[in-house]
Amino acid sequence: MIYEKSCGAVIYTEQDGKRLYLVEVMQKGHFSMCKGHMEKGESEHQTAGREILEETGLSVEFIDGFRECIEYSPYENCWKTVVFFLAHANSMDVTAQEEEVREIRWLSVEEALETLTYDSDWDILRKAEEFNAASL
Repeated sequence: MIYEKSCGAVIYTEQDGKRLYLVEVMQKGHFSMCKGHMEKGESEHQTAGREILEETGLSVEFIDGFRECIEYSPYENCWKTVVFFLAHANSMDVTAQEEEVREIRWLSVEEALETLTYDSDWDILRKAEEFNAASL
C-alpha cells in the first residue's frame, strides 16, 4: 500500500464586508481548493504555504485553531491524507500555476459550495465557514 500526504488551505479574503473563498479550476477539469504533496523535511504548514504560493502566487496568514483532514483512495493500493488549514489572503491578486491550475475564482461561500467538485471539499469549506462565523 502506498501512503500519500498533501496539505493545503481554505483561503479566504474580505471584499465589501463579505467573505470570499478561493476555488481553483484545475487543468484536469475539477474544482478544488489549493493543496499539494508534502516534500521531505517539510512541516504541514510549510507544505500548505509553498503550495499556495506556487499555485496562486499568494502569501497568506494561517488562522490558528483550524486543521481538518480528509482521507481517501485516489487509486488502487493508495491511501491519501489531505490536511487543510484556514488561511487569510490580504490580496485578491492571483496568478494561476498553468501546469496545474486553469483558473482561480473568488466566490461567496454559497457559490463555492455549489462549485466544488468533491463532497469532501464541500465539507471542509462548510467547517471553515462555521469556524470563521464563530470567530466574529
